[in-house]
Amino acid sequence: MSRRQEQFSSVLRNAIQAVIDRGIQDPRISGMITVTEVRVSEDFADATILISVLPADRQDLTLHGIRSATMHIRREAGKNVDSRKLPRFHFDLDSSTKKQAAVIEALLKVQDDRDRGGFGGQEQPGTTPPSQLPPTDLPPPLSAERRNA
Repeated sequence: MSRRQEQFSSVLRNAIQAVIDRGIQDPRISGMITVTEVRVSEDFADATILISVLPADRQDLTLHGIRSATMHIRREAGKNVDSRKLPRFHFDLDSSTKKQAAVIEALLKVQDDRDRGGFGGQEQPGTTPPSQLPPTDLPPPLSAERRNA
């Protein structure tokens, strides 16, 4: 992506997020909606807007409402973007956030198991107990309060 595309994508992302934050009068649109990424085509004719919706059970309905309000969002965002012509907007769900959350959850589970001294409290055959492992430069494990924050 060229520098110009990156700059325009950033300005567009901020403008679209501002419109969504102000609120859209559609009962289908609910939950916390975040514009995670805007990809602008090379000819600046199309923009793919990736959004994240929490809670996950409202994603499909919210995406449907956002897609219905595309022209309103485009018109309102255009007031904050200094450009002669805005690209066509195409909204889609960002699944990378869900994947990242699953990876973090799996890592926390492994860390909890390791902190308890193995899987299910028993050491695996052929593994070195944590007390006999060489020291590493890793930061100390997160406390339960910090993980849940």
